Amino acid sequence: MDEAEPPLHGAAIIAALKQARIDYVLSVPDLHTSQGLLKPIAADPDLKLIRVCKEDETLGISAGLSYGDKRALILIQYTGFLYAMNAIRAMACEHSMPICLMIGLLGKEPDRPSRESARFGVRIVEPMLDVLGIPYRRIARDEDVQVIAPGVEDAYARSKPIAFLIERRPVHA
Repeated sequence: MDEAEPPLHGAAIIAALKQARIDYVLSVPDLHTSQGLLKPIAADPDLKLIRVCKEDETLGISAGLSYGDKRALILIQYTGFLYAMNAIRAMACEHSMPICLMIGLLGKEPDRPSRESARFGVRIVEPMLDVLGIPYRRIARDEDVQVIAPGVEDAYARSKPIAFLIERRPVHA
């Protein structure tokens, strides 16, 4: 992390999730967010963490929870987003489910937009979201987390997906 850049704290993201009334976080082990976000979520008594083996499993679980008036957030890396593309297409787009994706952009260079990343997978995330018609918000520092609660509220009010792109590793402090 560049010392000149303001940090992104996992605690700020967790506070925003609680403000958005998220009940469940669905995830596979995630290197990008593990220390600063996933571990604190696992220890938080107000959030229920459901660990899955494969990212596409999170889509059906999230959709099912929404039928029970429970809110879920899917926490995955961009590689998992790409892996789960067919399930995302079906559940989020074709069935108009309130799927809330938080996608870690592991390896994204801090000095350039993700569309200009040297990493092919990072570079195609935003264009893929555009093709799917899924709105997204970039999260790179604590000030950015203010878009999470309104984004989740809108997703559930309209029964439409949304994605939050975690552009750097959240820190635990």
